[in-house]
Amino acid sequence: MTPEEEKQKELLEAGRLLFSQEWDFITSVAELGQLPPLRQPEIAFAGRSNVGKSSLINALTGRKGLARTSNTPGRTQMLNFFGAPDSPITIVDMPGYGYAQAPKGLVDAWTDLVFDYLKGRSTLRRVFTLIDSRHGLKKNDLEAMEVLDKAAVAYQVVLTKADKIKPGQLERVKTETLEKLSKRPAAYPEVIATSSEKGWGLPEVRAEIYKLATQ
Repeated sequence: MTPEEEKQKELLEAGRLLFSQEWDFITSVAELGQLPPLRQPEIAFAGRSNVGKSSLINALTGRKGLARTSNTPGRTQMLNFFGAPDSPITIVDMPGYGYAQAPKGLVDAWTDLVFDYLKGRSTLRRVFTLIDSRHGLKKNDLEAMEVLDKAAVAYQVVLTKADKIKPGQLERVKTETLEKLSKRPAAYPEVIATSSEKGWGLPEVRAEIYKLATQ
């Protein structure tokens, strides 16, 4: 095993241990004044409605109903915070964007709350931007990325539902996504393909979060 492979193996194990803890819901935030104190690094999850954000957070933490705990009606435009007793990092679940019925209004609402959070949160290490692998980047994904670019917050694309398409298609989506991301100033140049149902990519996402927590 090469030194790089050994290091990756250690990161995967550290990520597994980090998420073997009991993760729980902390609070929901509807405006800046409600934000928890700046205490430890944070990573956030963003994505279109129905992209599989709750499923991914639940799969990563091993808690089936964790994300749903804070996603009751009336909280869809809130920032939801999750943590674990000995975790060096906090997870932030951002409001979904891009409802088909009123995309502009909801994108605007998402932009107002999220941009205020993004531009002033010094503890935010990265935003994982979830993209449905069956559809690739859509217009409202690019609009959300513009918000992230403007706020100068690093973000990384995580493809969801990778088990729903053929391997060749998945590789094409990854290549096309990386191509588009190469032109965006705040985008991290690596894409992780995941399946919450099959467990694909979860160890890699956990390892990446561990790295961000300990940098």
